[in-house]
Amino acid sequence: MVSSVLINKSLESLTAGLSETDGKPVLDALDFVTATCPDVVVTCGQNGVEFATNVGLILAELNTDAQTRIAGMVTLVAEFKPEAMDQIEPKFGTDVYRLVDSLRKLLKLKDLTSGLEEMAKGKNAAQIRKAQTETLRKMLLAMAADMRVVMIRLAVQMATLRYFAKIKAESEASQQSARETLEIYAPLANRLGIWQVKWELEDLAFRFTNPEAYRNIAKSLEEKRTDREAFIQRIMVRLQKELDEAGIKAQVAGRPKHIYSIYNKMRGKSLDFSNLYDLRAFRVIVADVKTCFTVLDIIHRLWTPILKEFDDYISRPKPNGYQSLHTVVVAENGQPFEVQIRTEEMHRLAEFGVAAHWRYKETGGSSFVAQRYDEKISFLRQLLSWKTEVGDAVAEEGSHKEWTEKIKSATLDDRIYVLTPQARVIDLPRGATPIDFAYQIHTDVGHRCRGARVDGVMVPLNTPLQSGQTVEIITAKGAAGNIGPSRDWLSPEFAVNPRTHTKIRAWFNGKEYEETVNNGRAILEKLLQREGKTAVNLEELARKLQYQKLEEFFFAIGKEKVTPKAIEQALGGQAESKQGDQGKEEDIVRKSRSDGKAGVLVVGTEGVLSQLARCCRPVPPDEIVGFVTRGKGVSIHRLDCKNFLDMARHAPERIIETNWGNQGADTVYPVDIYVQAADRQGLLRDISDIYTREKLNVTGVRTQSSKGVAKMTFTVEVSSMESLKHAMNLIREVKGVSVVNRC
Repeated sequence: MVSSVLINKSLESLTAGLSETDGKPVLDALDFVTATCPDVVVTCGQNGVEFATNVGLILAELNTDAQTRIAGMVTLVAEFKPEAMDQIEPKFGTDVYRLVDSLRKLLKLKDLTSGLEEMAKGKNAAQIRKAQTETLRKMLLAMAADMRVVMIRLAVQMATLRYFAKIKAESEASQQSARETLEIYAPLANRLGIWQVKWELEDLAFRFTNPEAYRNIAKSLEEKRTDREAFIQRIMVRLQKELDEAGIKAQVAGRPKHIYSIYNKMRGKSLDFSNLYDLRAFRVIVADVKTCFTVLDIIHRLWTPILKEFDDYISRPKPNGYQSLHTVVVAENGQPFEVQIRTEEMHRLAEFGVAAHWRYKETGGSSFVAQRYDEKISFLRQLLSWKTEVGDAVAEEGSHKEWTEKIKSATLDDRIYVLTPQARVIDLPRGATPIDFAYQIHTDVGHRCRGARVDGVMVPLNTPLQSGQTVEIITAKGAAGNIGPSRDWLSPEFAVNPRTHTKIRAWFNGKEYEETVNNGRAILEKLLQREGKTAVNLEELARKLQYQKLEEFFFAIGKEKVTPKAIEQALGGQAESKQGDQGKEEDIVRKSRSDGKAGVLVVGTEGVLSQLARCCRPVPPDEIVGFVTRGKGVSIHRLDCKNFLDMARHAPERIIETNWGNQGADTVYPVDIYVQAADRQGLLRDISDIYTREKLNVTGVRTQSSKGVAKMTFTVEVSSMESLKHAMNLIREVKGVSVVNRC
């Protein structure tokens, strides 16, 4: 049983900062835990009531509200006496019940982190482990509908480590708890700006993950503690006196250095303990930026500065927005010490600053996705900062209540984090279904997906998933190429992740390609049987028709890009254009042909199909050039067409000279005209009226409107370049039109 001395000693601290009205339910919660779980022993080995009390005390240190302290303590009841869960809401209200219920859902994180090392084996173990722990941190935040849940979870972790440190535990449990603290909970406290929790968690965890290094640093600190404290006091008195005489109002304080931070600096900069300048460190907080530099000048006059150790983070802030002046100076006895100088606002930002701080310290970079995520964390940290500002104003009950409501509603709701049966965390967009989950696991699993179990229960494949659920995919036997997805899965009802849609479409495109190839093969076989040439070399036949691979040849036949007549001509061995021996040239006869709409002269050919390219839609008198295609004759391009220039680089031998022939009176050419204008009612009608007046036939229209700007592309048949230019000039005069170009 818990000693009455411990309980009585804790009562006042448990309700610190609360009114008498708010403090009473906190004490009632302790009584409830004591009555319900008198003999419970928690996982770390501590008596349950002691543990719950310690969690409440830590939350009191963080100046949390009464509901947070109550929930932190009665979570013990929900975990070890679930039959008493129904008593929580009647006794302490819906708010506390919801906090406790959310904490119950997060308990499985303990099991998740214990499986990390098993998952992170193999060639890319470090990368896998790093990615998985990062996802777990996000999952912890995303699953918490109320951010106070996260603060309670941090308090539980701290209470666990404090107990391990108290009993000097050397067990696998303490090692595991320390590892997950450094990987998940300390960085999480860092993100939320709860620095006092972060630092203590790191130091507590470090003593278990690297006990020898911890003991060496702690011993070195203890050996020099008395001298260091005397030195710090002497410097503080002198500096405060100088600032007072200069009329500068400032706060001067010694800055503690944490053991884990010392270890990281020694390891990162390959320094010995004796070479660390900031073991003796001070912080000066003043009113404005100008005074920061005045204080810097005073310090440099009092003591000799080490110039290479000076950093001006005010003029050049760190990537995370941190600002301060850092200088290292040498005292009269030869001992160096560090001084940080900043304004009150800079200090507040350093303590509760921008969310990018954790990424700057841990990874040194960010991405667009990470930036969006950090913006949300930044908002949460601002809330925590604001709470600190209003925490003393007990009378301003409305302000405290407003903060409570905001912190409740602050969530990260654009992603969900679900689990595989092997405890792997899968990151998905909110609203994702088991189909999205299956394709995220592996494309083959997605194709063969035929059912799903969520938390052990069969569910429809279009069921929206929730963070924290465990999902198991039921797959059909056989190869995915023979089974495949359903076209219904392309609807938002079944899948919301764009990556899922892409993979499903790729499967259907592959099946369509395969069917077209098989169809083309069948067509060719029938034709060869009819011609009595089944023994012909198919690869040679494909090369005659400009196809290097048989599969491409079959696909072209299936798509009717290669006609039976073209195959018959190739089989008949009709003479192709002959070229003379090397060094000899023959006269090239210029012949012409009209395709009905456009007269084009193609040099060196007769009876060859030609067509105007749709990519650039040439119109006389554009300079044009021909390109011999596979199965479609000669494609006519404008000389400056990007597509032609690209094809010409890869196959210059297929370029052929072309010129405009004689055009008939009724010859027209399709042209694309691009129009950009301020969107308004009647815009499309006004432009269409111009085409009607100019007797230009419009064969296609594509329009798009976004943010008040309309973008339209018209396919128009024109008889000459003059009529095209005249129409474009008239469109430019339409109200709101800003851009008119020929595509």
